Amino acid sequence: MKHYEVEPNATIGEIKSMFHKSHPQWYPTRQSIRLDAKGKSLKDEDVLQHLPVGTTATFYFRDLGAQISWVTVFLTEYMGPLVLYLMFYFRVPFIYAAKYDFTTSKHWVVHLACMCHSFHFVKRLLETLFVHRFSHGTMPLRNIFKNCTYYWGFAAWMAYYINHPLYTPPIYGEQQIRLALVLFLFCQIGNFSIHIALRNLRPPGSKTRKIPYPTKNPFTWIFLLVSCPNYTYELGAWLGFTLMTQCLPVAFFTLVGFIQMTVWAKGKHRSYLKEFRDYPPLRSPILPFIL
Repeated sequence: MKHYEVEPNATIGEIKSMFHKSHPQWYPTRQSIRLDAKGKSLKDEDVLQHLPVGTTATFYFRDLGAQISWVTVFLTEYMGPLVLYLMFYFRVPFIYAAKYDFTTSKHWVVHLACMCHSFHFVKRLLETLFVHRFSHGTMPLRNIFKNCTYYWGFAAWMAYYINHPLYTPPIYGEQQIRLALVLFLFCQIGNFSIHIALRNLRPPGSKTRKIPYPTKNPFTWIFLLVSCPNYTYELGAWLGFTLMTQCLPVAFFTLVGFIQMTVWAKGKHRSYLKEFRDYPPLRSPILPFIL
């Protein structure tokens, strides 16, 4: 047990820094400080005098393990699918039969799908660098292996079949592809619009949380009905890509992604309801009036 003398207005972040000085192996982002051994981690901005403690307080420490920045994780997990898909698209050696090395598909939908897939992940990379503001600076290092396995694995699986020499276009042809493209682009614009709206809610360097409301941008009006419309648009984009390619691995990726995004959306929705008493009651987590 380690004893420290601090001022009443000291923050948990400052206490973490003091602990780090005496225990260099545990840097602040690796620490979880709690009032109870099984309780929730205190926030870095929590002030000591505002916590339910007296003049003497006992805190419980937990090692969160090696940490890595969210930006690094996102860049890694998004760069992989971009590169892998292009390898299948250009049919580099050892993927298909040797006679197909560096050949191109005769179906225009294959080229369109490559452009859409590349656009999606380039957009994600640029948003990570220039749009997103993260409330938490790091995550456990082990997450990068789990996340990359998910994104990279599905990207390779989808790309293998879409770019396969024996791939057949959608059954309803050009009409189906054009409809899918409209849905895909509409949802990409919507997703980007929501990310910009969420960014504008949080000043640089702040962890302030506010209720997101629709702006003058029509793509944000879905906030009237949904708590996490960025996930709604993300789902729509992948439904469009599924319709465009008519590829089973894409459909499976869309389903798995929808399940995961629903879990995240429900959690965020509950958090909004708990934190804001005036939170709009009409909103659903991800699908209006349904889910």
